[in-house]
Amino acid sequence: MKKYTLFLMTGLAALVLSACADDSDVEEAAGGDEDGASGSSGELVMAMQDDVVSIDPHGSNDTASAQVRMNIYETLVNQNMDMELEPGLAEEWAPVENDVWNFKLREGTTFHSGEAFTAEDVKATLDRVTDTAVASEAAFLFDMIEEVEIVDDYEVTIHTEFSFAPLPSHLAHNTGGIISKALIDEDYQYALDEAGVDLTADEYYELREDAGGEYEEVQEEISEHLGSVIGSEADGTNHGMLEERHPGQETVLTIFEDFQGGERSFDTVTFRVIPESGARLAELETGGVHIVRDVDSANADRVMEGDDTELLEQESSRTDYLGFNTEKAPFDDIKVRQAIAHAIDKDMIVEGVHDNMGITATHPLAPDVWGYDDSLSGDEYDPEKAKELLAESDHPDGFSTELWVRDDQMNVDTALYIQESLAELDIDVAVQQFEWGTFLDRTAQGDHEMFAMGWTTVTGDADNGLYALYHSDNIGATGNRSFYANEELDSALDAGRTESDEDARAGAYSMAQEIIMEEAPTVPLVHPNFAIGVDASQIEGVEIDPIGLVRIDDVRFK
Repeated sequence: MKKYTLFLMTGLAALVLSACADDSDVEEAAGGDEDGASGSSGELVMAMQDDVVSIDPHGSNDTASAQVRMNIYETLVNQNMDMELEPGLAEEWAPVENDVWNFKLREGTTFHSGEAFTAEDVKATLDRVTDTAVASEAAFLFDMIEEVEIVDDYEVTIHTEFSFAPLPSHLAHNTGGIISKALIDEDYQYALDEAGVDLTADEYYELREDAGGEYEEVQEEISEHLGSVIGSEADGTNHGMLEERHPGQETVLTIFEDFQGGERSFDTVTFRVIPESGARLAELETGGVHIVRDVDSANADRVMEGDDTELLEQESSRTDYLGFNTEKAPFDDIKVRQAIAHAIDKDMIVEGVHDNMGITATHPLAPDVWGYDDSLSGDEYDPEKAKELLAESDHPDGFSTELWVRDDQMNVDTALYIQESLAELDIDVAVQQFEWGTFLDRTAQGDHEMFAMGWTTVTGDADNGLYALYHSDNIGATGNRSFYANEELDSALDAGRTESDEDARAGAYSMAQEIIMEEAPTVPLVHPNFAIGVDASQIEGVEIDPIGLVRIDDVRFK
């Protein structure tokens, strides 16, 4: 079949990206009638490589969770396929001052529970994601918010700590999905009760406003219990209502009849977890699933050449990179990091591992992200320069180390190529594979030496692409798994966040990129294309956006 390539129009996207799935009951999962006509019932099935980490919008910042949650929760602001901002739960918005934004909300919207959507839900959601007791991995996207002021039932004013131009883009991030205040109250009350704290949720909110010593004490006591309710239940306003959740196997959503955003041509959507790429494609080819996420380049031809399958490919704002734990020797030595940066032929990774489904990365940002500075030169492949730099380091004779990757073939192939390249420097690299959740946990704790990973700049702005990965405030699970701290870089990233002048912001991010490229806490490798497989004999109207999320709003069964 044809290969369709969608092109990135504006600045883009984020996100950092398991378990075994039961392959039985394929016909039941995909939907079918007595004659075996799969899909006629409107039961849509999508195969995913990774399981949802958390249904809670504030519980994780990973792609698999975003793929499911985007169908449950709506955000104040939407991004369309060209990554342009459009109304969501907010019908209009505008800056009142540099640090004050006004949002007028959509009326007549209800949550899945039947609760009416109002400004109270917006305030409760944004107060929760920035509550340090929740310890959300997504807090960095919203921590500039100082206060959410309720003007009336359908209007809020958001006050930020400093001028923050990309606020609407951040509010379009899936972790900004608006949760009903009723469910948030229930979650806090459960945590307070479990911790034995004699307070109501409303009394806790009052303590939080005061931010005194008693609040800090209560915060510490309830932290481990927060998210228990919202992590197992869901109450959003989007087209998908949480029906079933079987961790490691599947998540099932049913269509919300009171959804305001238009009719859907399916009754349910099931997200099945099938970690192995060959098994996912086999299900697509036999009609067991309608959509396959995460089609790698090794299997792209198989999808393109299938009788009933089509490949949809999209350029991205993602950067796959090699990272170093800069707190551990020998990677605390800048010369070692620079030597490795010059020892890797990135063009070979694009050609040999990605089959040219992507472009060579020279910067920590993808070219279409706002703030990318094309005047800066990245590290070129230069084996002789690499040897010179290593000879100048504290480890001139090489060393042994480990490179950690998730258990995905493309990541493993990249790691094996790096292993072979670094052998030329007498660096002995042992490649270690981990299940995705374990990989995230252990790299967040700093157990690693080298690691291979990727980050998608979801908002299309350099703040999202750099602040999480390189600011010292975000060391660990938030994104800075290089454990890298540099005061000059922190200052540049802070300036980029707080400047209201666009030219000044661009200058700050240019300086930040220059520092990162010189200090090499990471080595950018490739900006890969996203690709999905579709059973074209059964459905049409599926799209994949520049941040790698599959959009099913317009899916129709044939």
